Amino acid sequence: MRLSLLALFLCAGTLPAADWKLAPTPLMTKWGKQITPEKTPWAEYPRPQLVRKDWLNLNGLWDYAITKKGEAKPSAWDGKILVPFCIESALSGVGKHPTPAQELWYRRDLDASAWKGQRVLLHFGAVDWETTAYVNGKEVGTHKGGFDPFSFDITDALKDGKGELVLKVWDPTDKGSQPVGKQIENPHGIWYTPVSGIWQTVWMEPVPNPGPGPLYVKRVQFIPDIDKGEVEVLVEINSDALPVTAEVTITGAGTQSVQAGKAARVKVPNAKLWTPDAPHLYPVTISLTREHRAQMMREAGETVSSYFAMRKVSAGPDENGTLRLLLNNKPLFQVGPLDQGWWPDGLLTPPSEEAMRYDLEMLKKMGMNMVRKHIKIEPARYYYDCDRMGFVVWQDMPSAINRTKKHFIPPGAKQDADDQFTDTEKKQFNLELKAMIDHLKFFPCIYCWVPFNEGWGQHDTNAILKWTKEYDPTRLVNGPSGWEDRGYGDMKDAHIYPGPGMFPIMKDRVSVLGEFGGLGLPVKDHLWKDQGNWGYRTYKTEEELRTNYHGLMTRLHPLIGKGLSAAVYTQTTDVEVEVNGFMTYDREVMKFDVADMAKWHKTLFGPAPEVKELVPTSETTGQTWKYRTDAPPEGWAKADFDAATWSEGKGGFGSKGTPGSIIGTEWTGKNIWLRRTFELKDLPAGELMVRFHCDEDGEVYVNGVLAASLPGYTTGYTEVPLSAAAVKALKAGPNTLAVKAKNAGGGQYIDVGLVEQIPAKK
Repeated sequence: MRLSLLALFLCAGTLPAADWKLAPTPLMTKWGKQITPEKTPWAEYPRPQLVRKDWLNLNGLWDYAITKKGEAKPSAWDGKILVPFCIESALSGVGKHPTPAQELWYRRDLDASAWKGQRVLLHFGAVDWETTAYVNGKEVGTHKGGFDPFSFDITDALKDGKGELVLKVWDPTDKGSQPVGKQIENPHGIWYTPVSGIWQTVWMEPVPNPGPGPLYVKRVQFIPDIDKGEVEVLVEINSDALPVTAEVTITGAGTQSVQAGKAARVKVPNAKLWTPDAPHLYPVTISLTREHRAQMMREAGETVSSYFAMRKVSAGPDENGTLRLLLNNKPLFQVGPLDQGWWPDGLLTPPSEEAMRYDLEMLKKMGMNMVRKHIKIEPARYYYDCDRMGFVVWQDMPSAINRTKKHFIPPGAKQDADDQFTDTEKKQFNLELKAMIDHLKFFPCIYCWVPFNEGWGQHDTNAILKWTKEYDPTRLVNGPSGWEDRGYGDMKDAHIYPGPGMFPIMKDRVSVLGEFGGLGLPVKDHLWKDQGNWGYRTYKTEEELRTNYHGLMTRLHPLIGKGLSAAVYTQTTDVEVEVNGFMTYDREVMKFDVADMAKWHKTLFGPAPEVKELVPTSETTGQTWKYRTDAPPEGWAKADFDAATWSEGKGGFGSKGTPGSIIGTEWTGKNIWLRRTFELKDLPAGELMVRFHCDEDGEVYVNGVLAASLPGYTTGYTEVPLSAAAVKALKAGPNTLAVKAKNAGGGQYIDVGLVEQIPAKK
């Protein structure tokens, strides 16, 4: 996106760097270290889906002040803040958090005098949360929403094209009812440092103001139809007072005139389809003309540029009749990370587009084809980069807090009923959900919408999912991602840590694994905090981490053969005290060998191995076990141990409400011991694995020999390899499977079986 000479001239002036210095932070990225107030941050054109020639970037040093809520505009300012970085971030130069009892003010001068005779639009990429804007003391607009872009026409408030811009921002963070994502006043665990105020690019641009009024493009939308070789084009303009024609020129497909404000279908001959391996984009130029029929004349409006892709999102059966995620009518297994987009120096704002793109470049090198953008909306250029680089994006709606209990639902907690939101809270959530879809539905990379995650602020679930599907029928809608499923949605989404695992295949919904893994490795000198770091499993060396990740991929592969259509690993980078990223939080250390990862991921797209059940779990039918909850005598796991006095019950064993559990026998005590016998006609030749769901700290024995240790807890069924000693202990004929598990707090559950993994024939 090239700046015009006018834009370069307008951007040339830089506010003085007095009173600004980097705020304290535990970590910095290499891109953050390059930021200075003398160079405009985020200088790229911020709206790649609708590009105009002339514009003015307003990022840079502004005045700021924090006052009590309700006070008038400050007469003095606290200092300088570097926009577009939020006030809590190191790169803002401030490092303070306004409380819900305070308001954040911004001030800077504007100069649009070079655009005389045109309308001037003021744009904000995102401001968290309630924004009121004043130009020369005149209120020009308000906006509520922390993640979506908004604009004000400020022409009439300017004086000779100039003015003083003042913003007042109020952000209640998690003390309010609005969507906040992972921000919280008291950051800890999986909840992060709050973000207030401006955190995406602020900019101005002129639009034509000819004849009886302004004439410019407000939005463009392209809906491809690869089955008919057409694309539906909609050019929305600012007025429908007179007929307006849009000349749409598609590179490689010619020019066609369409009526602005009305959808029209345009042929795209021999269409090149967009895929992750070949992400072809069609450049587009749009020129407006207005018809003055009474005067028998045509009036030229503006010319803008855009793009689109020919691709189709759907779900349908594969050659075996299994329901799959499809791209361009073909099954596409989707593998990628949970991508939260947090930065140690910029928090929600990446230090630069180069930094933001680096994450995607590394994921591409790892052989991944999708990202789940987790409860955050990125700058528009992120999605443009995904379009260009070939990433499928699952887009989460930023979560609201749980209003009934006044806090977030913690990981692993069960929410049997939807939360109760007030009508006002529902209205705001719906407004921000609609704003997200309106903003992002342009981008071809968006594959599905994810309105809810794990019960966080989950309300009116199926009504909201159905509305989303009807509002954008061109994409899939993920049922709640996690364990709070209500029976609706194109996908049924399991979260299983460390996993992997899946829901059984269904006739009407696609089985996906929306979160798994979370394998942690703290890297000294690259930590947000030296103590209190965590992962779902934490290792001490890179070798341990890589071996266990490879094991996850090995166990994931057969699930694809069973019907699993996508897998989302947690996560791209470490975030604050979470250390389960592919990279450290500062992006300085890659914990894996990228070439090895690419090989492991490539295998997932080949023929899947067969999985043969040797000893069934209780997932579909409750299996009979002998059990006891007081400590048994020594030798309790051996094949010849007499367990005649033990109680008998159906698996699985646990307490109601434990995520992913299928209770056959209630177990609420501290410890449990289990035994059962099974027959093998012949010794298996494939790789043997324990299939289990354990909460928590389990041990599995085969004929008295330790077969697997199951530390920590899982949130669903998964597999681990049998030990070599246990494989040797197996025999044709009767065998004994023995299990011990304990409850250290929270949910509790244990169910175990054995499976054989047989490699696919080449």
